[in-house]
Amino acid sequence: MTQELASYGYLVAAILFIMSLRGLSSPESARAGNLYGVIGMVIAIAVTVSMPGVLSWWLILAGLVIGGAIGTFISLRIRMTALPQLVAAFHSLVGLAAVFVASAAYLAPEAFGIGTAGNIATGSLIEMGLGTAIGAITFTGSVIAFAKLQAIMSGAPLVFRGQHALNAALGIALVGLLVWFAIKGAPIAFILLIVLSLALGFLLILPIGGADMPVVVSMLNSYSGWAAAGIGFTLANTALIVTGALVGSSGAILSYIMCKGMNRSIFNVILGGFGTDGGTAVSAAKSDKPVKAGSAEDAAFLMKNGGSVIIVPGYGMAVAQAQHALREMADLLKKAGVQVRYAIHPVAGRMPGHMNVLLAEANVPYDEVFELDEINRDFAATDVAFVIGANDVTNPAAKTDPQSAIYGMPILEVDKAKTVLFVKRGMSSGYAGVDNELFFRDNTMMLFADAKKMTEDIVKALEHSH
Repeated sequence: MTQELASYGYLVAAILFIMSLRGLSSPESARAGNLYGVIGMVIAIAVTVSMPGVLSWWLILAGLVIGGAIGTFISLRIRMTALPQLVAAFHSLVGLAAVFVASAAYLAPEAFGIGTAGNIATGSLIEMGLGTAIGAITFTGSVIAFAKLQAIMSGAPLVFRGQHALNAALGIALVGLLVWFAIKGAPIAFILLIVLSLALGFLLILPIGGADMPVVVSMLNSYSGWAAAGIGFTLANTALIVTGALVGSSGAILSYIMCKGMNRSIFNVILGGFGTDGGTAVSAAKSDKPVKAGSAEDAAFLMKNGGSVIIVPGYGMAVAQAQHALREMADLLKKAGVQVRYAIHPVAGRMPGHMNVLLAEANVPYDEVFELDEINRDFAATDVAFVIGANDVTNPAAKTDPQSAIYGMPILEVDKAKTVLFVKRGMSSGYAGVDNELFFRDNTMMLFADAKKMTEDIVKALEHSH
């Protein structure tokens, strides 16, 4: 394939990637967006392997077959609740791939047309160094994010004295190594660059609490994109540069939007101090305050006789796979003349859009699903707020307790509803480790059960009440 034809092929792939991002911005067009991305990637791979100088076709084919088989197996087996940690794991692979490609280019520069061993162009060394550093940080940072989301390690912030000073010192040392490597191209500088970047990835993510993981996953997504773009310059590969820039910029923008929605600092995400400034709330679970507990029949009666119900889904709904039963419950309520809407917090679940995807899977009408800013003012005029598996995103401590780790985070103000029905297995705290004072409010009724089982029981109670 000639360079001109390759350029046209990469241009088509880039356009499809842009269309993919546009499609993924809405649940209604997400399937089409996903298809555009797949087609774009197939074209990009086909163009790349058709370029002159490509050798070892059997290795490329073996890699495609093995990778495709693993991807297919994972996609068929993965549960929706495990998608956040899967995304984190995939980000780690992108980062590791960037390190491997940079290492190959450094060891065999002639094959990449960037010079000879010991005489690599300065521009290529800069691109290689940045891609390696960002890729290594992405790899180890994503591994920690995966471990926290998978509960392999504690989701609580892991901090120690002098941590910020150590991170700052390592950051300065990393910049120094990048300059040294760009000037001299010394092997020891490249090795130290990889080792230091791997260590920094661990240290940046360890102090970040579990409640902030959705933003961290988004930011690591951005890092992986920039790592790919950096290596794209080294390889002079247009598709890799464009794709990496798209992923990097979209991930950074999403992270900024989420930080703004949580009243957090984007610089804290980048520097690894995210979620460490707040204190901890007093444990409400150990309080002697009375808690009102109800049954499925109580919940069915209250919702059916209310004029309006706002459903607030969270990670507990995802774990229980209760979205289909929830849709059935909503349909019965609407038949009874009740207005039903869904309220989605930007960071509900374990990744952006987690709840939207689950509700779309259950064929919940898109016009019934509202974001925080669109529906928050309506809770005060709502008869029943049905909270199913959400916790931190409804916790009034975010507004009332300056010492709380989630203080300042905008919440869904379900506490303003006439009645709050809270579906939860027990009185444990949310993922942020902050207990919810809403449990003890006079207008709250706790429904202690598995989210799916409770919703199915409410459906039965609604059917029997006809």
